[in-house]
Amino acid sequence: MTLKVLLPFQVFVEKEGVKRIVAQTIQGSFGLLPNRLDCVAALAPGILTYEAETGGEVYVAVDEGVLVKAGANVLVSVRNAIGGTDLGRLHEAVAREFLNLDEREKSVRSVIAKLESGFIRRFVEIKRE
Repeated sequence: MTLKVLLPFQVFVEKEGVKRIVAQTIQGSFGLLPNRLDCVAALAPGILTYEAETGGEVYVAVDEGVLVKAGANVLVSVRNAIGGTDLGRLHEAVAREFLNLDEREKSVRSVIAKLESGFIRRFVEIKRE
């Protein structure tokens, strides 16, 4: 298989000759082998593992995203990715970087919602005058 891990502005990994891939979804982890049927999966923040014909297992910490398998091509599109060989450090990176980012996004969305509601309220008041 050919694996591509895509970030918003670059290709993080492009590897040919991949024998197997293990990814994490909200429902749990699942594996891909070359003869598996085509599929699409929503990825949860976690560790993506792949094994190439040369080089052994490689671990990539990925943020939430989408995995698409079409034929022999597997595309993984995520917001952030961190490569490494030490699983302990990668798990820490997932917890520190990706899961904390979700908390920051929730607070930013809350502030934006308050701004929008204030804008709409003022707009209605101006329209009444």
